[in-house]
Amino acid sequence: MSSMSLGGRMERENLGSATIGKAVKVVGQIYSKEDLFVDGDLEGTVEALEHKLTIGTSGTVQGDVRAREVAVLGSLQGDVEVTDKIEIRKDAKLVGNIKTARILIEDSAYFKGGIEVVKAEPKAAPKAQSAPAPPSAASVGQPVHALKWTPEARR
Repeated sequence: MSSMSLGGRMERENLGSATIGKAVKVVGQIYSKEDLFVDGDLEGTVEALEHKLTIGTSGTVQGDVRAREVAVLGSLQGDVEVTDKIEIRKDAKLVGNIKTARILIEDSAYFKGGIEVVKAEPKAAPKAQSAPAPPSAASVGQPVHALKWTPEARR
């Protein structure tokens, strides 16, 4: 099939995301192994532990959410556990408790609940090498003198 006959669907699949459209209502549990965009109605739990959940301006979610990242532009009622970052955008509504490493609440957003900020989980990237120490006097051929500060030395 050509990408024209898919009406843009091919582009969305290449991005690795799924969409629940405005005319769709889902009741139950969702386990996603890709980014998820909700612009319809969702009643139930959502788990996208390694991915991003975006609730569009027309989207409503009633239920608990666990994801790597969450962006709320519509309405979310339920507890949210995010390993990276949650954004509550302008005109969005979130009622529930949040557990996250980072949070952004824009002006004109509505939030009612508690926030627990936790330390971000370390990423699976290789350990960064420590920065090299600045060259010491001994390393540039200068003599090293031991200094001891005492109150009498100030006089």
